[in-house]
Amino acid sequence: MDRTEFFGSQVGGESVINYSYTDMPWRLMLWDVRYFFTFAWALPFVIWPVRPCDGDHFDELSSTWQNLWCMSIHAILLVLQLIFILSLPLAFLLPVWMVAIGIGAFFTLNWFLCLGLNGKTITFESDPKYAPAKDEHAHEQWIFLNGVAVGEAWLKSNINRLAITFKRPIIGVHNRTDGIIFDIVECLIQRNFGYATSDVRMAYKIIKEKLYNPKYTKVIFILHSQGGIEGGLVLDWLLQELPQDLLSKLEVYTFGNASNHFNNPHRHVESQSSEQKYPLTDTHIPTVIAEIPLTDSPVETQSSRRRLSNGSKSSFEVNGGRVPTLTSLSKESTVSRATAYTVPASDRAIAHVEHYAHTTDFVALWGILHFVTNERASPEMPRYIGRVFRRSSPRGGHQFCQHYLNGMFPLARDAKGEFIGCAERNEFMDSIVEVAKKGTEKEDIREAVENAWSMLESSGEEVNGVKDEVAIHGSFYEKKSELNDGTVRVKDLSRLWQYRNGRSPPDLPREVRNELRRMTVE
Repeated sequence: MDRTEFFGSQVGGESVINYSYTDMPWRLMLWDVRYFFTFAWALPFVIWPVRPCDGDHFDELSSTWQNLWCMSIHAILLVLQLIFILSLPLAFLLPVWMVAIGIGAFFTLNWFLCLGLNGKTITFESDPKYAPAKDEHAHEQWIFLNGVAVGEAWLKSNINRLAITFKRPIIGVHNRTDGIIFDIVECLIQRNFGYATSDVRMAYKIIKEKLYNPKYTKVIFILHSQGGIEGGLVLDWLLQELPQDLLSKLEVYTFGNASNHFNNPHRHVESQSSEQKYPLTDTHIPTVIAEIPLTDSPVETQSSRRRLSNGSKSSFEVNGGRVPTLTSLSKESTVSRATAYTVPASDRAIAHVEHYAHTTDFVALWGILHFVTNERASPEMPRYIGRVFRRSSPRGGHQFCQHYLNGMFPLARDAKGEFIGCAERNEFMDSIVEVAKKGTEKEDIREAVENAWSMLESSGEEVNGVKDEVAIHGSFYEKKSELNDGTVRVKDLSRLWQYRNGRSPPDLPREVRNELRRMTVE
């Protein structure tokens, strides 16, 4: 049965939790090995279901010559690596010189086979035929970091699939594969020892350059699988070094995230206290002030020539309360170049973080779903920041294109059967959202659901005709206005969905945008 649960982001706090990425690496490794076998029942779902391949040549398991070549090499690597690991105990019975030669020969062969998968470069760009560069998106940069067992061919399919879905050029940073087993070992080392491979360093370099470049007002970072571990390391470095106003341009979206933590601290202690004061079941919406640059989104402003007057009000009403404006903009300022504005209920260093996960995906179970739910060994769980959409579906699996994008952002075809972009309707986005139960840890406080709704209110579209506030009844979101069956659906809460087919969700809540429009007219 198809079912989607929504987890509001966990709220930070003062406590230090034992089973956290800050713990001793050897202890983390032991826990990870234990839970690897705990969730081993889901290993077949890394590639299951094999059909359907709705994305044709984009799908990792579709019957193209490139895919068959990749799967054949991976099968050979899997067998060789299993034999190598199982034969390691024999090393104690053989002379040292013989063991050294054998190990050297094996790794040379493994490296040679991986050359047939990885290619020679570490960065790629999507094919312009899927998403040519457009002036309206010139202020955005989209970057993708792939997961386990992805070679050059699959990475190109991943970024081209993203390009046709969101109608933007995509930069792909290649997390090269060494074979499935060795990639899993690398995951253990990366998330427990903080080991940064060359692709982690490259992703950090690219994102840092884009954030510092004044041309860009949005940097979208999409992660899959092991890419979630590596992307988490990148974010840790960025949070340590970059100014807050640059970090506010960053948005992060993950699929089947394998990481054991995801950091995104509040910018002010007052906002953290507000979220702790108004937990999941409270209907009050606290408002906090955040200074975040506006974007040049054409959806956000109808004309970059509209100007704000110096005589603007010092406050206006948002969500039933008076919210002060941070600055009065000069006559030379434009809406699209404003330096500060107020937003309700959002005060994180990174503008937006969303996670998507299948309940049968082994990597998600071993990663994000294990750490975000606090269902096992709850006193020892770390915090995991970001809103989570947890989907139970027969289409669940781990492959990026075939399972996640096909199930959550499926493609539409024209009369000739050619892909033309993201379909406007699908089962996942139309599914009713359930508010997931809190974890068992007593300090597992999550952001108020109304906070998620306030971000929904920043969408450029009228959300299912909803105009009134959100009420909570039982374990479901329900709205106090006329809407089909009166329930909130995934598409109403997913910010990434607002980017489909070249759209751009404005970064201002609707009340703020209306006030700015009124001010420009006056």
